[in-house]
Amino acid sequence: MSQILRQQIEKITPLTDKEFEYILSHFTFKKLKKHQFLIQENDTVQNDHFVVKGLLKAYYVNHEGKEHIMQFAMEDWWVTDYQAYFNQTVATLNIDCLEPTEVLCLSIHNREKLCADMHKIEHSFRKKSNLGYVALQRRILSLLNSNAKERYEQLLQQYPTLFQRVPKTLIASYLGVSRETLSRLSS
Repeated sequence: MSQILRQQIEKITPLTDKEFEYILSHFTFKKLKKHQFLIQENDTVQNDHFVVKGLLKAYYVNHEGKEHIMQFAMEDWWVTDYQAYFNQTVATLNIDCLEPTEVLCLSIHNREKLCADMHKIEHSFRKKSNLGYVALQRRILSLLNSNAKERYEQLLQQYPTLFQRVPKTLIASYLGVSRETLSRLSS
């Protein structure tokens, strides 16, 4: 189970067994059912979550009740409400499970402790954060500059397995189009 976390870290920096045991000792394990919330709006956000198994969606509900999907998170991905996690404020996002899910949870305290104790893990977290910034910028630019068909094709190319795991209504919400538009794009 924890091997997937080790593999992710070792894409950036090698670890000894002892180093990985120390890193892993700072995480807690959580198992969730399909449709269970990992985080709900107005919750205090204690942890960042590394997805070991399953699929989640992070979304915002606007004042009109419309759901806007910010992110899907599957195996080998991290997910939380980062604004609330790093600022230690309440969540503005909801994160719930689209499938039965297992996550490794890392508190902000334990993250800071790990980073202070191990340059390797601090380096790994920084590199992963940088990749996240790049992905976020790409997503924003895609929403600003690409039409629905281009966004659909980009998502299909980047994450082909997502289309087998996520209902089309959620893919449409993520792309910012109606279900009907998505049906036209995918035919």
